[in-house]
Amino acid sequence: MRKKGLLIIALFVATLNLRPAINSIAPLLEDIQVDLGMSAALASLLTSIPVLCMGLFSPLAVKASGKWGMERIIGYSLLIIGIGTVIRLFAHSTAVLLISSLIAGLGIASIGPLTSGFIKKYFPGHVPSIIAVYSIALTIGAAASSMLASPLQGYYHSWQKAIGLWAILAFIAAVLWWIMVKPKSAGTVNASGSPQIRLPWTNKRAWILTLSFGSTAMLMYSFTAWLPLIIQELGYSKSFATLCLTIFVIIQIPFSLVLPIMLKKFPSRRLWMVTESLLILISLVLFVANVLPVVSTLLFGLGAGGLFTLNLLLPIDATSNADDATSWSAMQQSAGYVIGASGPILLGWIHDASHSFTPAIIGMILISILMIIIQVAATSKKKADPLGGSLI
Repeated sequence: MRKKGLLIIALFVATLNLRPAINSIAPLLEDIQVDLGMSAALASLLTSIPVLCMGLFSPLAVKASGKWGMERIIGYSLLIIGIGTVIRLFAHSTAVLLISSLIAGLGIASIGPLTSGFIKKYFPGHVPSIIAVYSIALTIGAAASSMLASPLQGYYHSWQKAIGLWAILAFIAAVLWWIMVKPKSAGTVNASGSPQIRLPWTNKRAWILTLSFGSTAMLMYSFTAWLPLIIQELGYSKSFATLCLTIFVIIQIPFSLVLPIMLKKFPSRRLWMVTESLLILISLVLFVANVLPVVSTLLFGLGAGGLFTLNLLLPIDATSNADDATSWSAMQQSAGYVIGASGPILLGWIHDASHSFTPAIIGMILISILMIIIQVAATSKKKADPLGGSLI
């Protein structure tokens, strides 16, 4: 029991580091643009590069885990996140800042797909609950970095320090991971023939799950990257826009806590996914109408938080062992994050071309409608859920 507790703590602290490199940028994006002379399209790369890394390098993480073990790769990846983040303390040019995003993105990319296999391996009977812990840690890391970015900038009079000091959290997490996890898993690497892990590129169902995850990621990262500037364009202050971004992230925490309980009572993945997608759709319509940005942000946060958790559950539902869960999750996140990375870039390009976020938000509305159709397909097959739930 004590061992399980240490593993949960290690997973929680490690997961805290998967969003600060991305979310700490958004509240300061306008200042960074002005200071470095970046266009909106170029500035969008600060969010898109880490997300794109999560897509392109997830398959390599799976192969590396097959050779050296998922526990070891996650530990190394935390160090890489720390290195990429600490470089930002010296980011006085666009090139250095983009390189820091690339390095941090490599570390984030290696951890994301391996956590599903880690959870399946060590907590096979408690997957929804541990996924909730993972989602809560992810959300807390995102909320803290979003909420503290502006205060840190004000305190240190430097946006570089506001986004670079998060390296401390990554290095602490790396030390805790090696203490709590690696010694416990020594000698177990490759016990299940992990080198033979292959991504299910030819599996139709795996592709449907990937598209579901990708459309969700596209909307989430677009919203995260540009929400403050969208709200400022509507006529509100920078401090109010930062508050809305914080609300967007924080509201996902209680929902992640409640979701496993609701799944036990109503286990249908389709019910919750479509409901949460409708919340996002309503939110975007309200933004176009410039009605109550706080309420719109709240609705989007509720929808996005639940969808992310449910998308993580789908590959675990569809597989029967840790290796398959890892490979399906890696494919889902690989192609899914590539799709997601295009969102902030597309919004930045549309804004540069139209000088308005309204056309971009209308595009997000169309994507959310398409996402609902994909989710129905992703949960269409009546299949026994290894976790005791129902896909439909």
